[in-house]
Amino acid sequence: MRAEFVKMHGLGNDFVVLDARARPLPPMTAATARALADRRTGIGCDQLILLDHSATADFRMRIFNSDGGEVEACGNASRAVALLHGEPARIETAGGILAVRPGQGGAAVDMGIPRFEWDAVPLAYAMDTAALPVGWDELERPAAVNVGNPHAVFFVNDCDAVPLDRLGPQIEFDPLFPERVNVGVATVENRTALRLRVWERGAGLTRACGTGACAAAVSAMRRGLVDREVTVALPGGTLLIGWGEDDHIIMTGPAAESFRGSFDWGDFA
Repeated sequence: MRAEFVKMHGLGNDFVVLDARARPLPPMTAATARALADRRTGIGCDQLILLDHSATADFRMRIFNSDGGEVEACGNASRAVALLHGEPARIETAGGILAVRPGQGGAAVDMGIPRFEWDAVPLAYAMDTAALPVGWDELERPAAVNVGNPHAVFFVNDCDAVPLDRLGPQIEFDPLFPERVNVGVATVENRTALRLRVWERGAGLTRACGTGACAAAVSAMRRGLVDREVTVALPGGTLLIGWGEDDHIIMTGPAAESFRGSFDWGDFA
């Protein structure tokens, strides 16, 4: 069968979006997701997004990284899907219900309440998640938080100088993180601005990571380094992150459609 797709991106973090709400699709497997994400022989993307019906929200969003693994949340994809949907909606994800509101050229997403408990991140054993007493080479004492998926955030003088392509995979697969972890290196510019680079679990270095921006912002706020609303500058562009009095994180930023097409499912099964 032929399947239609929409190629989208949020700050250069790109997605192949498949919609099974109007026309059912065959079951998604890790192998098919990996094949579609391949930039040489497939369509190419950081994440494959599958939309389907939901019994608890307006629709369901499943997220597959480029290595074929299914993950709980993706902030940039949430904005892209909100733009595609075209009206406010509640989206069911494996990380919880997200409320989205599309706007001019992007969307605002309620990313929910961050979890700082060690077993909610999760970590392999109990420790202070505000500053883990661990390190990898020059990266030390990260903050740990779950914002729908697990993150470790290191605060450094210059995030661009960190060899994240080398240290990222070491930290991602460290036994301290039983479900692996997204790795962020952040630099505080002032009370209202951060710079950030992210090694994304299952995808590697990425131009932007929405949940990574949320994780870095609330971790900096928790340490008293910044105010409760900050801009987070990533290689692909800038997001606005606010942490409200109700403890919900609101992420606002752009998204865009790149192109549409179709493929034969059997070529990637």
